[in-house]
Amino acid sequence: MVATGGIADTVTGDLRLIPDIEVLAVSSRALEKAQAFAAKHEIPRAYGDYRELIADPDIDVVYIATSHPQHHAVARAALEGGKHVLVEKPATLSLADTQDLVDLARERGLFLLEGLWTRFNPLVVKLQQLIADGELGDVRSLHSHFGFALEGALGHRLWDRQQGGGALVDLGLYPVQYAHLFLGAPDTVVAHGSFRNGVDAEVNLLLGYADGRSAHLSTSLVSTLDNNVVIIGSAGRAELFAPLYNPPKLVVNGKEYLYDDQVGEGYGLQAQEVSARIRAGETESPSLTPAESLAIQRTISAAAEQIGLNYDDVPK
Repeated sequence: MVATGGIADTVTGDLRLIPDIEVLAVSSRALEKAQAFAAKHEIPRAYGDYRELIADPDIDVVYIATSHPQHHAVARAALEGGKHVLVEKPATLSLADTQDLVDLARERGLFLLEGLWTRFNPLVVKLQQLIADGELGDVRSLHSHFGFALEGALGHRLWDRQQGGGALVDLGLYPVQYAHLFLGAPDTVVAHGSFRNGVDAEVNLLLGYADGRSAHLSTSLVSTLDNNVVIIGSAGRAELFAPLYNPPKLVVNGKEYLYDDQVGEGYGLQAQEVSARIRAGETESPSLTPAESLAIQRTISAAAEQIGLNYDDVPK
């Protein structure tokens, strides 16, 4: 476990619920924080530098939960150190850096997964199967919106450009990945957005496909959106209900499906997938391959370029 922030705390709590996974060590730039985190979660080892954790010969997988700008450097170091990697989304802040990790993982024969836990939600998996079985007919459009009003919390990391803040790469990734999951990579990307406090505060995207299909997506830090996903096909309609990152309810042509047996906060399913694939000697998950992460990053990068967003000057 690299980092001790909120997401690391939540994921660690879920990891400890899985019998065949041991959280062996945690690192933080401040050793005291690592030690306090280790004490809270009963983790045997604490390090004051992620490089020390990577050098630990007993560790198989490194989970990276640092601020976004540090993802690439830590993930690269882990892969160079011979460790399998689960890196929180977004994998990196640039297409080039994500490509670099994918290439390195392939070169070293190591497992690499971007931590888009949504892909392992049982209702998302169920909807994929229903669509494959023809329940919606020919899927023609997708509408997905994820945003909330955060203007009263300007100290939040999402308002901090130095931490990779902004709506598109953090929140907008969810609607974009849904479009890729159910429609595929788009042929065209049109984006419009606005900036506040130095970060992208709201972004609207229209993804177009050569055969006329489309995805209408939006994300915001200044207004509360529906936070759901609607998919429309020639034979019906499906909706994944809020919160779209871990939907608890799915309705397909009037039939309701519920995710009501979640364990912990829901991150365990992703961790179990990582464990199962590595134990089987595999280097990627079919639920979200490195190639798919690259395709999603390509769409986000196209939108970012159109609205004038880049992180080239953010320290990594």
